[in-house]
Amino acid sequence: MTFDDPVTRHWDFPRAVAGVAVLVRFAADHGVGPAHLLAGTGVTLGDLSAPDGCVEAHQELRVVRNLVSALPAAGLALGRRYHATTFGMLGYAFLSSRTMLDAVNTALRYLDLTFAFTSPSASIDADGARLTLDTTHLPADVTRFLVDRDLAAIHTVLGELAGSPAPLRSLSLPYPAPEELSELHATFDPGGDAVISFGAPIPTATYDPALLARELPLASPETIAGAEAHLTALARARRARTGIAAAVRAELARGVQDMTEVARALATSERTLRRHLAEADTTFQSLLDEHRSAQAHRLLADPALTIAQVATRLGYSDPAAFTHAYRRWHGTTPSAARGF
Repeated sequence: MTFDDPVTRHWDFPRAVAGVAVLVRFAADHGVGPAHLLAGTGVTLGDLSAPDGCVEAHQELRVVRNLVSALPAAGLALGRRYHATTFGMLGYAFLSSRTMLDAVNTALRYLDLTFAFTSPSASIDADGARLTLDTTHLPADVTRFLVDRDLAAIHTVLGELAGSPAPLRSLSLPYPAPEELSELHATFDPGGDAVISFGAPIPTATYDPALLARELPLASPETIAGAEAHLTALARARRARTGIAAAVRAELARGVQDMTEVARALATSERTLRRHLAEADTTFQSLLDEHRSAQAHRLLADPALTIAQVATRLGYSDPAAFTHAYRRWHGTTPSAARGF
């Protein structure tokens, strides 16, 4: 059994406005009106009824922040609201897949057609089928909420596809143990069979690998073929409008770290690039820091590289500048992150 790689490892992709509608309805059910949820987003209540409407990721993230400000502990409850049909045609592709593995791989291939902000990936090892969430690029103020939301949503949909609760073996969460565990158990482990731990570096849910081979009750080769054709066309259209931030990230990934050179590569001026980034609620320095932070995490995992060599590869003129930046990003030093 093999898993596909996720099509993207970053949350900054255009999204169906239906994702915002889910958040607004959930908030309304808990006494929080749409005016609060949509404040500062540029999205109107009328926009939510557009069947093919899209929003930018930073707009939906603002809605999430507004929701967190009103209901900070509601991530699990929100996640349980997501069902296969919440995802439109993608959900029908899940339902009509032959096996659970096929459904999971469909989700990974079309991850940018979901509402995820964490970046899930899957693997199999001796412990079972592991689902991990990459939170590297998430703003700290919403990370816990979105980890809870996304894990609960995935678990809910897996159980829905299987026709019975998904057989969870363990759940590792990246925050301290809450005083009350009843909602976690009710969401993920009503039978009390799974091991739930806290303070983990990476959010991980591990399932019985037999789940992947399970044939789905609504499997339909004809439906999945039609759904895949529709999803391919939709993904192509969405990916064509990934925005200026994604274009800058692509240049950074190519090794171009100077703003003048990035602007030249994008056939624009520095001033125009700066303005477009501001409209996307970011800056060149923020994107550069994001890129360097992610690369630092990868390079520091290589024991053959010294701190000075990592600093040089990231574009810093001296290790002290890198150490200062790393402390600003992560609250610790590169040496401490390595454990020595």
